[in-house]
Amino acid sequence: MVTDAQQACFEAGIKFGSLYHQFAGTPVSPDSAPSLERAMAEAIENQPFCASVSVDIDADALAEATDDHGYVELTGRFIEVEMRIEYEGVVVRTAMEMEDGYPLMRLVGVE
Repeated sequence: MVTDAQQACFEAGIKFGSLYHQFAGTPVSPDSAPSLERAMAEAIENQPFCASVSVDIDADALAEATDDHGYVELTGRFIEVEMRIEYEGVVVRTAMEMEDGYPLMRLVGVE
């Protein structure tokens, strides 16, 4: 039998997988980053049990990496994400940040 806390953590994982794999490779520039942040957050917030999503694309890092055409492909190195999942009274807080060169998705807390 799966507990509510386990199901809430599973839901968080589904949302991270969806967010990362749906948007990785998207052409982005420092100017388009704010609209892409909103689109990413709003897309994930549509999913069941997602209470909130915060996406921050590092515009300074984008500017440094931008190619001659004025954009770069979005990867985890440019993104920080926080999510709050609510399932049957359980609240799961998560984050995605770079750690040792890898976009690590992790549980911050389960309440």
